[in-house]
This record gives sequence, C-alpha cells and structure tokens, in this order.
Amino acid sequence: MSDSIDIEVAYALPEKQLICALSVPLGTTAFQAVGLSGIEAKFEELSLEDEPKLGVFGKAVKPDYVLQAGERVEIYRPLLIDPKEVRKRRAAEARERRAGD
Repeated sequence: MSDSIDIEVAYALPEKQLICALSVPLGTTAFQAVGLSGIEAKFEELSLEDEPKLGVFGKAVKPDYVLQAGERVEIYRPLLIDPKEVRKRRAAEARERRAGD
C-alpha cells in the first residue's frame, strides 16, 4: 500500500486558470495541499495568510478536511458583491422595464 495519494489543486480567475496535479502524503489536509502545490506563487493576488475558502468538487470544506485519493481542492475567491443583492437589483430592473412598457 502506498503512503501517498494523487490529488489536484485548482484556482481560477476570469483570465487565468490553473490545476496542479500532485502526490501528497496520506492524511494531508486541504489547506496543506494548497501549500504543497505551490499555486500561491503563480497568482500574486492569492495569499494563504488570508486563509482562503476551500472546497472539494464544488462543496465547501474546512481547511483541516483530510483529502482522499483523486479529490480536487478548489480555492475560492472572495465575493465582490453579495449574490442576493445582485438578484434583487435584477428583479428591480425587470419590474421597471415591465412598468415602462
């Protein structure tokens, strides 16, 4: 039995995306995997000191989540605008358009 597992670490910006494949020791956490991937050095706006939100295949996980073989850790960017606020604005604009017709 191997003492390591193969995983991926992903980060994406609108203009640049990167998925790093790597082997990590059994018991590696999501946060440790991000550090081991070296992905922070490839994106100047990404800082592990800020403790970014992490997920595995689209589901949020805590930094101490222990990875399984084949999983992909995703690093999430902070939201610039609250999605609820965006929906409210769109709904208000749609009401205004309908009222103007």
